Amino acid sequence: MTYSIKVDNVSKKFRRYTDKRNTLKDKVLNLGKQIVKEDWILNNIDLEIEKGHAVGLIGRNGSGKSTLLKIMTKILYPDKGSLTVVGRVSSLLELGAGFHPEFTGIENIYMNASILGLSKKEIDSKLEEIVSFSELGDYINQPVRIYSSGMYMRLAFSVAISVDPEVLLIDEVLAVGDSAFQNKCIEKIKELKGKGKTIVIVTHDNSMVEKICDRAVWLQNGEITADGSPREVIMEYMGFLSEEENKRLIAVEDVSNNAGSSEGEISTVEVIETSDVEGSSNKRHGNKKVEILNVWFSDHLNKMKKNFNTGDTMNINIEYKVNQNCESVIFGVGFVTNDNIYCYGTNTHIDRSISIGQLQTEGTLQFRIDKLLLLPGVYNLDVAVHHENGEPYDYLTHAYSFQVSSEIKDVGIIRLEHSWEMKG
Repeated sequence: MTYSIKVDNVSKKFRRYTDKRNTLKDKVLNLGKQIVKEDWILNNIDLEIEKGHAVGLIGRNGSGKSTLLKIMTKILYPDKGSLTVVGRVSSLLELGAGFHPEFTGIENIYMNASILGLSKKEIDSKLEEIVSFSELGDYINQPVRIYSSGMYMRLAFSVAISVDPEVLLIDEVLAVGDSAFQNKCIEKIKELKGKGKTIVIVTHDNSMVEKICDRAVWLQNGEITADGSPREVIMEYMGFLSEEENKRLIAVEDVSNNAGSSEGEISTVEVIETSDVEGSSNKRHGNKKVEILNVWFSDHLNKMKKNFNTGDTMNINIEYKVNQNCESVIFGVGFVTNDNIYCYGTNTHIDRSISIGQLQTEGTLQFRIDKLLLLPGVYNLDVAVHHENGEPYDYLTHAYSFQVSSEIKDVGIIRLEHSWEMKG
């Protein structure tokens, strides 16, 4: 037998009561009529985790990750299927679970470690090591009710690893610690993994999964969507999240546009002269000889998109209408952060890559970015059309926005293409 954990066709449901009976009269009069719905949180999960491997469970909130971990600890039991866990299990599921708020840190060490299976003699021998790892100092003799969430985590993690488990189960709690102690915990987890311990981690921190785990499992709606190398699964998961966020942003924009147009057409921002609103961040001005009707973003397939990843292709589509024949027309765009930092701006005159010539009808001009190098954040777009001599036809400031997501940990606004090389 090479596995430490075997989840065989496991399903788990929770009952949800849709009507509330607040009084005895309600319960008597409606006896037997209470409406109960069953929500299947896990559906036919098959998962085998080899001894000595570290596995990260990833997925959105409500996907079933924590429920699966609680089944592994036998806090919950499956409604269908079976579970086999080989060896002593230590779990870190919820902050303060197993702690008594009125007991001191020392007293809670003895109580919690005994629940995990250690004898008093074993706890005595490990006490100094537990206290030292927790770095709680004099607080170890204070009631834990005065502890911060980070201090709770320090004590809970210190106890959990002290039992020398064959299987260690962790559910997100490391997220509340300070970065120094988090790094210390990660190193300890790596040490346990090196000793052949099996580790399962539920986390939203994808970088932790890549640092620690041999394998990642993505749960979605109670089912396994992907199972494989951490990098591949995480990239697939991030792509899914990006597309979901893109759908949400488009839906929000559609609702906003429909609310602003009685005929349900895509509407632009309200025309506001700069002089009318002092300090307004959303302004429009110009004589409308050429009018910008709409601006929308799209991907490399020209599919509408509002959420991009760093490195994606982005198209900015500018729909315009000519109200008066014009020559020497210039279109321009500018990128601004949500806190009003100007990132980049250019126009057709500066680029000289396209000759607009004379405009007579409606049309669409596309500004293409082959590789979007903006770092994660929300950005606003300024769009303008004017005559070569500066005569403003239509200027829209902060009128359109898009979002950038990324797993890249660089800081700032834009990612510069670069490489590192040791020269001696």
